[in-house]
Amino acid sequence: MPKKTALRSTDAPENHIIEQPITNALELNYMPYAMSVIVSRAIPEIDGFKPAHRKLLYTMYRMGLLGGSTSGGGRRIKSADIVGQTMRLNPHGDGAIYETMVRLTRGNDALIHPFVDSKGNFGKQFSRDMAYAASRYTEARLDEVCREVFRDIDKGVVDMVDNYNSTMLEPVLLPTTFPNLLVTPNQGIAVGMASTVCSFNLKEVCETTIKWLKNPRHDITKTLLAPDFSTGGELIFNPNEMANIYETGRGSFKVRARYRFDAKNSCIEIFEIPYTTTIEAVIDKIVAIVKQGKIRDITDVRDETDLQGLKIAIDIKKTANAEQIMHRLYVLTPLRDSFNCNFNFLIDGRPKVMGIAEILEEWTIFRIKCIKRGLAYDIKKKSEKLHLLEGMAKIILDIDKAIKIIRETSAESQVIPNLMEGFSITTAQAEFIAEIKLRHLNREYLQNRIDERKNLEKELADLNTIHGSDEKIRELIITQLKEIIKKYGAPRRTQIIAEEEAPAPPEEAFIDDYNLKLFLTGQNYIKKISLVSLRSADTQYLKDDDYIAQELEATNRDELLLFTDKCNVYKAKIYDLPDCKASALGEYLTNILGMDTGERVVYLTLAKDYSGYMLFGFANGKVAKVQFNAYETKTNRKKLVNAYSSKSPLVAMHRVHGDIDLYLQRGTDKAMVINTALVPLNMSKSAGGVTVFTLRQKTQLTAMRPADPDNDDIAYHRADKIPTTGHFLQKQMMI
Repeated sequence: MPKKTALRSTDAPENHIIEQPITNALELNYMPYAMSVIVSRAIPEIDGFKPAHRKLLYTMYRMGLLGGSTSGGGRRIKSADIVGQTMRLNPHGDGAIYETMVRLTRGNDALIHPFVDSKGNFGKQFSRDMAYAASRYTEARLDEVCREVFRDIDKGVVDMVDNYNSTMLEPVLLPTTFPNLLVTPNQGIAVGMASTVCSFNLKEVCETTIKWLKNPRHDITKTLLAPDFSTGGELIFNPNEMANIYETGRGSFKVRARYRFDAKNSCIEIFEIPYTTTIEAVIDKIVAIVKQGKIRDITDVRDETDLQGLKIAIDIKKTANAEQIMHRLYVLTPLRDSFNCNFNFLIDGRPKVMGIAEILEEWTIFRIKCIKRGLAYDIKKKSEKLHLLEGMAKIILDIDKAIKIIRETSAESQVIPNLMEGFSITTAQAEFIAEIKLRHLNREYLQNRIDERKNLEKELADLNTIHGSDEKIRELIITQLKEIIKKYGAPRRTQIIAEEEAPAPPEEAFIDDYNLKLFLTGQNYIKKISLVSLRSADTQYLKDDDYIAQELEATNRDELLLFTDKCNVYKAKIYDLPDCKASALGEYLTNILGMDTGERVVYLTLAKDYSGYMLFGFANGKVAKVQFNAYETKTNRKKLVNAYSSKSPLVAMHRVHGDIDLYLQRGTDKAMVINTALVPLNMSKSAGGVTVFTLRQKTQLTAMRPADPDNDDIAYHRADKIPTTGHFLQKQMMI
């Protein structure tokens, strides 16, 4: 049964509540909103525009802001005026309209081929904090490329509909003469779906479309090389990834920044960054990783962007390797970023994810319809004119008769009917003949009209031939695309590099490797001190009631396993631990590892190759022997639970790489030494182990450590089998 919800009824008495299924409420209230967002807001259509873009550009077109379109002559006017006029089509507020306009401008640098020629500060696509000026300070007009966006729109090539208050008409689509949906980048989030479209080079798109129109089996990857962005950068080309994007419309690829190195000043200058990031995001990340000590050779980073273009300056030490630092920055910062594609467009009002070939097919269908409607418009206009000239042709044979009819007509209202009757012509033809000026009744004028009639007949025949042949229309599309390439084609901005030329080394490869020593204290502090630092100051400073519980030599790239008294083991990269000096108290492990309150680390060991065993000694006299690779994980997990048995209190644990002699002591009276080969291997790391030391009532195991041949009298305490009761301690050996 659908869940019901309580709703107030407008027809019911006041405060009366009725129940209805919640599915009805969703269908009546939420679905219209969801469909409005999908169809009228977020998803671009076959012309490559969202409704907000289309309304703005069409308003500017009607205002005469495209050179030669109307009497305006393409002058620039205040952006505030444009925004105000656009509100006749888009009632969502001036702020939203102006923000839409900003992204379409030449000044913002968001598009390779901007649609708005701007003057003033319109911010920058590559900057988060560089705010654009208010609309009252900036000016704009349509860019030249908009001639291709609005070509023949006044011939009725697209449907026109009423605006929101039915005071004017607006186009449903714009008749773009090139596949703009692949040239203009778009991103939108609707309800339950999204669209993310990267931009491609206009010349490559047009050439690909031409090849595809001639041969639908054309290999698109041969001409449409890769996406192209207004911010440039280097696209790391993976043939399989790109082929998948072209085929399915979904996938991702990587783009990285471009830089140059000023050796004289030891400065890396980044002048192009990925389209998906900003200067501020890059600088913030560089500052963060320098503070974390992940890169030690950077001395300063600053934004030097000016009117000449983007520039991030990174000062490095004179002894540093600039190329190696940039590889580190590619891994650790947004200087290398991914672009996720989702080619989702509205086709006939329905969202559809398409590959490149399907996009070209749908655009071709749309473009053929536009051209046919334009041809039909021309055919109609020329047919009407031909009809008038055919009427004129009839009076040319007897011009004196026409003059006589007009002269002998007593009433002006009868001139048209008399001409119609006298020459068997239509009303429109008679009107046209009656309006001919007397000065035009000469041989030259009449001969010109005869020639014009012949030309019109030929033109109409050609237009009808093209109109009736999709193949001819395809040839016309190809001709238009070639003109666009010649007029607007430009070189690629984003360079393409093979994946092999841009390897992505693991992050560990950029970590400084040096020898160090770790100190674990009884109060859960850890100190990471380089051996170089220890040589100059080897006295460890601790809290008054703290002590060194364990020392461990390691390198900065090692992985550390930390066992706690709550049967957990935590994993940490040593390079993630901050360096400190002997004079410091160390880092509190509870904060670093996110441990539970009261939990304490009791043992440290290095992962390395996960070889050897872990030995756990418990108060009940049992010892567990667990293969160390039981703590190895395929995923990068930070915490493992049930690392050892919790059935009896833990006395001690040790990591060994082979069987050793193990010293165990019961209280203060007995001890024994066994070889760990006697202890069977546990299948589970949380197993309780086997009894090694036979205990009397109220006694327990109190110590376990590797046997010391100099002090433990191994021969005396040796046990050849387990369990055993051990041997009495000599007084000097008691611990």
